[in-house]
Amino acid sequence: MDSQHSKYYGFGPKEQLLSQEEKLEVGSRKKKLIIGLPKEVRLQERRIALIPDAVKMLTENGHEVVVEKGAGAATHFSDLAYAEAGAGIVDTAAEVFQSEVILKVAPISLDEIEFLKERQTLLSALHLTSHDKSYFQQLIRKKTTAIAFEYIKDKTNSSPVARSISEIVGATSIHIASKYLAHDQYGMGRMLGGFTGIAPAEIVILGAGTVSEYATKAALGLGALVKVFDNSIYKLKQLQDRLQQNIFTSTIQPDQLLKALIAADAVICAVYARQHRCPILITEDMVSQMKASSIIVDVSIDQGGCVETSHITTHSDPVYQVHGITHYCVPNIASMVPQTASIALSNFFTPMLIQAGEMGGIDKLLGQDFYFRQGVYLLNGILTSNLVGEYYGLPFQDIDLLMAAFH
Repeated sequence: MDSQHSKYYGFGPKEQLLSQEEKLEVGSRKKKLIIGLPKEVRLQERRIALIPDAVKMLTENGHEVVVEKGAGAATHFSDLAYAEAGAGIVDTAAEVFQSEVILKVAPISLDEIEFLKERQTLLSALHLTSHDKSYFQQLIRKKTTAIAFEYIKDKTNSSPVARSISEIVGATSIHIASKYLAHDQYGMGRMLGGFTGIAPAEIVILGAGTVSEYATKAALGLGALVKVFDNSIYKLKQLQDRLQQNIFTSTIQPDQLLKALIAADAVICAVYARQHRCPILITEDMVSQMKASSIIVDVSIDQGGCVETSHITTHSDPVYQVHGITHYCVPNIASMVPQTASIALSNFFTPMLIQAGEMGGIDKLLGQDFYFRQGVYLLNGILTSNLVGEYYGLPFQDIDLLMAAFH
């Protein structure tokens, strides 16, 4: 390895305590990764999976990063910043797709699949319900190893990427509600609260998960009155414990929910469906009884939405009104703050890629890390995800048995 790539990245004091024999063994296992970052082509996807600081860390650890020209522009990271961090800048996606590991934010597109070589590793989001059977059949023909980062687990059996992005989405949803509540056309010229002698705005939040937690924190911080609804008493209690204060909470009872909606200035829908489609919790009749120019931010729209009057919108045309109620239904809210979201993604990918290199490659990490392996849906072109298989009617195999056969 070149002297310029000889720096060792350590996660703690353990590395300093290795014997000479152990250091030689680690050195013999270590593998240089060639990581490709193409420009995102999905409509209004403005995030990037690695920021320049992350690229610098990877290159200093002996890895190579190839970045398509302009890939970081929407995140306000220039080609120069990536070049100074040690990345190679190339003109086309085809050149990036020569890399061993392709790292994307959005799911790979059909056109991008054509660039794949056999037996490459793809790390990206999956978005299970947004494809068709032929999409996966093309990836299978390429003998791709495909890993969905939103399904990778940690030792608490939760998804660190999903949680990190959900934190950002929760806080951002309140900023969106605040913006449109004050809007002269779509709102009522009102701020959330925190002013002497002025009653605070009322925010209703459906769901008590991570999005809800960070939406609640943001709303309380701005002086709003918050009411949270969820059918899990445990999650409601857990939310109050994390907030370290008592707030209004309730199970989702139609009469109680309607009463809260009638008084609400803004509604945040943050219900996560364990199946493929969110249940409709707010009917059109309920919407029609809300205050004129109040706001609905349907964060659940990527799973169909939990408001009967919701339909998907875009960052360029984000809102519409039904019964005088403003609806914001953009499925990719995190792209509204692409730099913050990209930093969050980098915080996850960087140590993971360094660890993979230290262990001898992505395949070695998959073989030894059960939690990382949960993100795999294709292994060398063999479908391993029961979720994909059952949803699209495709045969699948157990990944643990396959890993034992390959290793």
